[in-house]
Amino acid sequence: MKIQESAENYLECILMLQQQQGQVRSIDIVNRMGFSKPSISIAMKQLREGNYIDMDENNLITLTEAGREIAERIFERHQTLANMLIRLGVGEETAFEDACKLEHDLSEESFMAIKNLYLKHIAD
Repeated sequence: MKIQESAENYLECILMLQQQQGQVRSIDIVNRMGFSKPSISIAMKQLREGNYIDMDENNLITLTEAGREIAERIFERHQTLANMLIRLGVGEETAFEDACKLEHDLSEESFMAIKNLYLKHIAD
């Protein structure tokens, strides 16, 4: 299922925060992404309604299975593309910024071809 780039970014952010902190609240996303509290609140409501996240009575955010699948796919793309760019000599900050732009627009076919080439190259 194709969702908007902004939703993919939110889901990826939630995944990274869960990995780093163990639990995530909306304020963590505000602090990480630099958006306003109202903007994050609206986005979280849309992600809940789309069944990508759950929020418990303590306002802790967790990814649903569908949300986790998208977040992990985007995270893998981000890491693979950034690492590839770094190996090509691109500065780390630029590589991660550019990877964020690329991760959403590449087709699955193109990403897999790039990933396979990259993996083959680092294995040699």
